[in-house]
Amino acid sequence: MSAADEILDIVDENDRVVGRSPRGEAYAQGLRHRCVFIQARDAAGRLFVHRRTPTKLVFPSLYDMFVGGVVGAGEAYDDAALREAEEELGVSGLPRPEFRFKFLYTDGSGHSWWSAVYEVRCELPVHPQVEEVAWHDFLPEEEVEARLDSWEWVPDGLAAYERLRAYRAES
Repeated sequence: MSAADEILDIVDENDRVVGRSPRGEAYAQGLRHRCVFIQARDAAGRLFVHRRTPTKLVFPSLYDMFVGGVVGAGEAYDDAALREAEEELGVSGLPRPEFRFKFLYTDGSGHSWWSAVYEVRCELPVHPQVEEVAWHDFLPEEEVEARLDSWEWVPDGLAAYERLRAYRAES
């Protein structure tokens, strides 16, 4: 099954399931669905940063400071966060990512998706999927901050990053 054929729950503005659709159709029609964003840090506290491959369905070749993806139909956010983090980092036995908050992301064209943000410590050697990740490294947060204006970041990841910074400042 291709990524475009994966079945997603379609949700309303209150994150209640109102239907199901293949991922490709959900994207093409702008149907609201669910995503997880997991910020991974190594033992030294550095952030996992990567550049997406040019073959990605959305935001090809852009940088991201999160791993993650869509929540499958009938899947819980927490389960999707662990699955996506292990898949994208290429590890198994990762601790369960810690939920921080959820927000409704809306892009410039009016499409929106519910976005659950998590954090996880990854002290295992990473082996990202070559079909998902073109480049990766663990970078100090100061370096990520310095590159916010010079690298082209995925817009929803950037929004999640800004909200996570604000969340930490309030905590």
